[in-house]
Amino acid sequence: MATKILALACLRSEGSGHLSPRPHYPSMPRYPKGVTVEEGTTNIPSKALFSVTGMTCSACAASVEKAVKRLPGIRQAVLDVLNNRAQVLFYPSFVNEETIREAIEDAGFEATLVRDDSNNETSVQVCRIRIQGMTCTSCSSTVESALQSIQGVVKAQVALATEEAEVHYTPNVVTYNQILEAVEDTGFEATLISTGEDMSRIDLQVEGIRTHRSMRLIENSLQALPGVQGVETHPELNKVSLSYKPHLTGPRNFINVIEETGSRRFKAKIFPEEGGRRNSHRREEIKQYYRSFLWSLVFTIPVFLTSMVLMYIPGIKHGLDAKVVNMLTVGEIVRWVLATPVQFIIGKRFYSGAYKALRLGSPNMDVLIALGTNAAYFYSVYSVLRAATSQGFKGTDFFETSAMLISFILLGKYLEVLAKGKTSNAIAKLMNLTPDTAILLTLDSEGNVVGEEEIDSRLIQKNDVIKIIPGAKVASDGFVIWGQSHVNESMITGEARPVAKRKGDTVIGGTVNENGVLHVKATWVGSESALSQIVRLVESAQMAKAPVQKLADRISKYFVPLVVILISFSTWLAWFLAGRFHSYPKSWIPSSMDSFQLALQFGISVMVIACPCALGLATPTAVMVGTGVGASQGILIKGGQALENAHKVNCVVFDKTGTLTIGKPVVVNTKLLTNMVLREFYELVAAVEVVNSEHPLAKAIVEYAKKLRDEENPTWAEARDFVSIAGHGVKAIVRNKEILVGNKTLLADHNVALPVDAEDILAEAEAMAQTGIIVSINREVVGVLAVSDPLKPAAQEVISFLKSMKIRSIMVTGDNWGTANSIAREVGIETVIAEAKPEQKAERVKDLQASGNRVAMVGDGINDSPALVAADVGMAIGAGTDIAIEAADIVLMKSNLEDVITAIDLSRKTFSRIRLNYMWALGYNLLGIPIAAGALFPSIRFRLPPWVAGAAMAASSVSVVCCSLLLKYYRRPKKLDNLRYGA
Repeated sequence: MATKILALACLRSEGSGHLSPRPHYPSMPRYPKGVTVEEGTTNIPSKALFSVTGMTCSACAASVEKAVKRLPGIRQAVLDVLNNRAQVLFYPSFVNEETIREAIEDAGFEATLVRDDSNNETSVQVCRIRIQGMTCTSCSSTVESALQSIQGVVKAQVALATEEAEVHYTPNVVTYNQILEAVEDTGFEATLISTGEDMSRIDLQVEGIRTHRSMRLIENSLQALPGVQGVETHPELNKVSLSYKPHLTGPRNFINVIEETGSRRFKAKIFPEEGGRRNSHRREEIKQYYRSFLWSLVFTIPVFLTSMVLMYIPGIKHGLDAKVVNMLTVGEIVRWVLATPVQFIIGKRFYSGAYKALRLGSPNMDVLIALGTNAAYFYSVYSVLRAATSQGFKGTDFFETSAMLISFILLGKYLEVLAKGKTSNAIAKLMNLTPDTAILLTLDSEGNVVGEEEIDSRLIQKNDVIKIIPGAKVASDGFVIWGQSHVNESMITGEARPVAKRKGDTVIGGTVNENGVLHVKATWVGSESALSQIVRLVESAQMAKAPVQKLADRISKYFVPLVVILISFSTWLAWFLAGRFHSYPKSWIPSSMDSFQLALQFGISVMVIACPCALGLATPTAVMVGTGVGASQGILIKGGQALENAHKVNCVVFDKTGTLTIGKPVVVNTKLLTNMVLREFYELVAAVEVVNSEHPLAKAIVEYAKKLRDEENPTWAEARDFVSIAGHGVKAIVRNKEILVGNKTLLADHNVALPVDAEDILAEAEAMAQTGIIVSINREVVGVLAVSDPLKPAAQEVISFLKSMKIRSIMVTGDNWGTANSIAREVGIETVIAEAKPEQKAERVKDLQASGNRVAMVGDGINDSPALVAADVGMAIGAGTDIAIEAADIVLMKSNLEDVITAIDLSRKTFSRIRLNYMWALGYNLLGIPIAAGALFPSIRFRLPPWVAGAAMAASSVSVVCCSLLLKYYRRPKKLDNLRYGA
């Protein structure tokens, strides 16, 4: 398991590593695990660029992308509508350019192959940007549209809940600085979080710098180091920011270079804010809203008291009603003086946000608040000035309306950002797993320990040897070179039981060493570590929008103008005209106001209460909490789309080997059909299979052959002209003999006759759910092996549980029909597809989809990746291959089949929460707007003052976020707790 989690750290950017139609998780490894560079050249994905004629909008691009993505062997597909291009990364062994071109044309567009870019080093990079100032969906949509309009930007996603943007861009067309400028041009503050997933970043504080020349000297010295990608200096902070490749250099090298520069007068250390910068902006935002709210209360409470409380106390009432000039009273002056700072100083953020929104033609919440408060404030100013210049005017001011409205909205925003901060607790917990310090060992040339030193864990570099004492956290990903212990990996994988570790075993940074002392050699550090990769995957998943959110975005886009132009203005006009033409009794009008003022209050209340903020938060907050909960239980869900598709699943397709079975087959029987020594027989077979050692059956054969040799690392005869036939077997020349190892189809394809005895042996093995493997030497069958792969302990119960959820289970395997049917009967699966090649698995998935099923595919091997991509939801077993993990939408890190049920159940609970959020947000507006407009006033004289409407609007957003936060208490179905855990 640890090996596979560490494999996440290998998922590096190669070529166009970020041009994926599923771009929300680390990119795939260049070669399949266990394959060398020379062997892997046939597995390198090729890149092709197509000119596509006829695309006019994003819907067209989506059609082309879907058509291409459904093909087997497609790794990435990126559509550029502006330039009418499609760039596709594919595996030539599964699909070719012509097939892709035909698929595009079948979608209704003309396609021409422009060039093959497989050797082009130009890549698409990903940068993450923090955006401050967004208040509602309208803001995030504006920024997203601005980013997508930039030439060179391949994809842009803006998340309101996290206040971040993820931008996929071509660096030779546009720079991240230009992207930041584009965000700031929309009126929001932009800060770069990271750029390029192939680099690590670190900030260093340098002491002793007195001149710009010293800073330039340090910059030049660092830039000369191998592996340093970029150096940025900040002289005012004595700060140096570096981007580097961790496999070539590291922070200790930088500190040494700085301290050796300039006669050792400089001292360097990691910049103090490095550890807390991830959440510092959120904390600062919370503090700002809290301070603003407190200051608003200082002025608003006296305004409220003078207008609604003190007016009923006889002595004080007389003082407040005292005339100053004509009809102008002391109370009006006091309220004017106190309300003005709230309106223009504390409420400045709403004016700023409204101006930016209107300048871009995209009105948002700030526009509604600014209009509502300005209407109340400036009417009050008019009333005061009229009273000061008239001897008979008796007016009423609404200063308390504008001040209290702003105060309640600030309170709501404070509670909202406080709650939103809690939705990303999963990431914070993951980040806190890394220990602050580590014990660095110094070894001599013979590997003996000659010294140890406690260092900051962020100073660990690749190939360092770290000492892990009992009870301490593992400081870095690596492998054990000395010692043995048990390590608790539950915080990473969700697996509760400690895992035994000894020499050669891999360990994951952030896990806890339980008893013995371990010496670990660091292999993946910084941004390459498994923990960083998981954090990045969860962050990207939380960025990804669920399709259901598009509805909210469309509603929000038109909702604000509709409210201002139609509903709010119409409400004011209707009540004003009704009052002017005496359409209702004068007794309806409160004694403190006239018909115009009453109409104005109704109009302001509608404007304020109708803000669609809650609608914009309904989906992203639930997705954030749902993916975080999944990660804490060892289920990595790659975004909102995966969650949405998973809750609709009604058919699950299981691979057999490594998914339903443990995936560690063993040879249980051997039958020779000719006079031959068993050891000699296995030496020939193992020589062929050792080349194919990543296949589970090949591993089993090689391990059995090792026992016959009684050697730990035996050498095998050379296998020449090796050929692997997917789903059938292998062929090679060993000691000038042609060896075939595989199934009946392989022998039939090579015209090798199968004896009756071999047929009987195969039938007997298959009846016992064993896999029969036939061995042919020089076109003659010489033996049959029987390999058994035990079922996972909970397989039968999981299939039964899925039936109770009304989900159909199907098994698909490349194994023979006899073995497949035996396994299926044992676990309770009725539909079986056997002897299927990888592309045939994908075709079966598509057939099921064509029948109206929502299909989830659960697999673990390279041969499952086409089916994982084709399925509505691909679920990869965490102990599977890197390519399967990359191709999947959901990764089950514990490799337990029960987690298939947990993933589906969690997605259903999350979308149930999203539906509840939408019901609340929409229902609140549908109910609140008529009440604010005065629908109840004629019958029961109930009206909603503007400040109450503001409080209700703020409360709706807070309630939606809190509703999403309840997902944190999700527990998987109780029946699963009784199932036995898988191996």
